Amino acid sequence: MYVHGRHYRTIWLKDGDPRVVQLIDQRALPHEFIVEDVRTVAEAARAIAGMRVRGAGLIGATAGYGMYLAALESTDAGWLRRAGETLKATRPTAVNLSWAVGRQLAAMDSAEDKIAAAFKTAARIADEDAEFCRRIGGHGLPLLADISRRKGGAPVNILTHCNAGWLAFVDHGTATAPIYAAHDAGIAVHVWVDETRPRNQGAKLTAWELAQHGVPHTLIVDNAGGHLMQHGRVDIVLVGTDRTTRTGDVANKIGTYLKALAAHDNGVPFYVALPSSSFDWKMRDGLREIPIEDRGSEEVKFAEGWQNGARAEVLTAPRESPAANPGFDVTPARLVTSLITERGICAAGEAAITALFPEHA
Repeated sequence: MYVHGRHYRTIWLKDGDPRVVQLIDQRALPHEFIVEDVRTVAEAARAIAGMRVRGAGLIGATAGYGMYLAALESTDAGWLRRAGETLKATRPTAVNLSWAVGRQLAAMDSAEDKIAAAFKTAARIADEDAEFCRRIGGHGLPLLADISRRKGGAPVNILTHCNAGWLAFVDHGTATAPIYAAHDAGIAVHVWVDETRPRNQGAKLTAWELAQHGVPHTLIVDNAGGHLMQHGRVDIVLVGTDRTTRTGDVANKIGTYLKALAAHDNGVPFYVALPSSSFDWKMRDGLREIPIEDRGSEEVKFAEGWQNGARAEVLTAPRESPAANPGFDVTPARLVTSLITERGICAAGEAAITALFPEHA
């Protein structure tokens, strides 16, 4: 992804100092572009928990680099396990987190030079994430090209929810990867961007990165999607996922399920884009098995914005009113048209998924 003409990934090692991990503090976007230094596993955990970094792939990559930082502090097996548990406790819904920690522990357990193994594995996790997202873009591109042909070249209207873009992964994104690929190929696209309450990742992040890439888009309130679908103004819904069961149930940012229901009712195809690291191969029933993160009520009761050149919070609800804040919901596989993965597109069902990933059959 390019920011003001310069290519960035969302996480990288500091130039000249491989003991320091650098990341983009996404809390400051779209008003400020801040690069933060992370030197310890505790700082990596705080970056994940505090949502300086967020999104399935980037959480996994941050956990990978966090375990590398843990190894720099100590290669004691007990310390490394405790560091892994600290990281895994930060955001329970995203399966990429535990996957990355487990991959690092396995790599270090079998290595004589644990620091070198952790360094190599962290880099590989990040590189794979970027490459898999690039492939997702390639597999999703024909879907948008086909809609464009059927519309005689008129803009393809895509609805997104939350941010499953470059900022949620190491590069390219998942739901946005086909959009960027189509735009770069000269296909006219237009994106309806859900604001995505309560943290407004759509308004703050998706709209910002689409603007950076020059992709036409329009910001909408979360509840406008159904109306637009009823009036034929949405051709396809593209979303990401933080955890998908082997049977195709999808956990994504709260509100995704409602978009899937509206899409189903109006005959709009609903696609979920994900790398294989976002599958939970041990789970079958998303509604019963996927842990849903409960976040603080302050995110619901306060709105954060930009005022007089600085970030500001505004209380929008009665101070004494309680607020519930589930971070995710589960969309049953029956509402998902297909999954777009780095290996291709498949139906949201166990037989189709394991045919694409036979090693998990």
